Amino acid sequence: MTRQLISSGTDYERIAGYSRALRLGNIVHVSGTTATEGADTIVGIGDSAAQTAFILRKIEAALHEAGARLSDVVRTRVYLAPNADWEAVARVHGEVFGEIRPANTLLYVGGLVGADYLVEIEAEAIIDDEAP
Repeated sequence: MTRQLISSGTDYERIAGYSRALRLGNIVHVSGTTATEGADTIVGIGDSAAQTAFILRKIEAALHEAGARLSDVVRTRVYLAPNADWEAVARVHGEVFGEIRPANTLLYVGGLVGADYLVEIEAEAIIDDEAP
């Protein structure tokens, strides 16, 4: 089975030894994704909904690079900093995944990797080779 590594090109992937996403067969795992643009610009500081929307676009881009679509997503996990607005995050998640309706976990954690991060999301997709 071919192992396809998807990279966003940041130094952190090399330092921490991970990939933005990994495709193995028809399964795609997308790593925990924050609202980081480029190497170190945080998007949507103080705005849980803006961070969620940005993160889901990053996840979608990683899925596309792996040959998957948002409609292939079967599970998401959403991690929130203590000061995040869970309802705003849930609304954006619902706008993106409303008809897809993957299994989902939404939980508060003690903190994320940086003080300005409110949301981190990971996703799993199964590519249906028979889909149009």
